[in-house]
Amino acid sequence: MSHPPREQWPPAPPMSGAGEALTDVILETFRLNAGLLEVAQRHGGAGELTAAWWQVLGGVLDEPRSVADVGRRMGVTRQAVQRIADLLVERGLAEYRPNPAHRRAKLLACTEAGYWAIRRIAIVNHPWADEVASQVGEAELRQALETMRRLVAAL
Repeated sequence: MSHPPREQWPPAPPMSGAGEALTDVILETFRLNAGLLEVAQRHGGAGELTAAWWQVLGGVLDEPRSVADVGRRMGVTRQAVQRIADLLVERGLAEYRPNPAHRRAKLLACTEAGYWAIRRIAIVNHPWADEVASQVGEAELRQALETMRRLVAAL
């Protein structure tokens, strides 16, 4: 499909200052996400997990959940979680359990091996998180978290 030359594109509608600020937040979030994924990949290695495996396993540390629930919590598709969940189960880091609320949708639960992998990651991640957080400050981080939660709710 060919596009008209750039000089023939229709003008974009004007944007408010708040819209420009949101666009800047989105672009900075992309950069932050890339940096955090790189760190997660490095730190995940301490527990022999990829960043994606760590993310899914993290979704069931406190209690077993359905694959769909993990996807909703983590902001990824059920299909993506299902592929990773199957790998985690195959490697003994998680297990499927019966779901009393739904006969076909099993619950994904962390195994002892999964908890141990997360513990090994925590040994590396906790000091790193403290160091980075000390450069920003707890109050600013909590404000950023509140803003992010409001943005998620608005979306």
